Amino acid sequence: MPIQVNTALNQIRSIAAGGDDRVEKARRLADCIRKLGDYHWVGIFDVGAKQVSLLAFSGPGVTEVPTFPVGKGITGAAIKQKQTVIVGDVRKDSRYVTSFGDTVSEMIVPVVDPSGRVVGTVDVDSPHSDAFGPSDQQMVEQCAEAALPLWLLR
Repeated sequence: MPIQVNTALNQIRSIAAGGDDRVEKARRLADCIRKLGDYHWVGIFDVGAKQVSLLAFSGPGVTEVPTFPVGKGITGAAIKQKQTVIVGDVRKDSRYVTSFGDTVSEMIVPVVDPSGRVVGTVDVDSPHSDAFGPSDQQMVEQCAEAALPLWLLR
């Protein structure tokens, strides 16, 4: 059973602002988000000026493309729009960059700093079509906002 959202958000804030190694904090954040929504795979990414890099993940394995250009894929669209992008079937979306052979649905939530710059993303994958609805989007967006100290306290 997924843990309660408010408890999870407090846990995410605590982890993100904590003193652990950044990669370890990101791994713990991914674990928390994954459990909260009972998701297949969750990745925490850094967004730099030119590239997006996997910081940590929770799920069955590492993505096939851990680093890629900022403007590429569904992630690139979320970064450009500074808004969550949900794709119900990546097999029908030409922007999709294959990260896992079994991914069908993907949700990319940008993490935006106070100046309006996208500094990270939370990537959630599912092997099922149309796996993410409005409640998933709202929940993961709240998690991304709660995790912002991970990117601000470098």
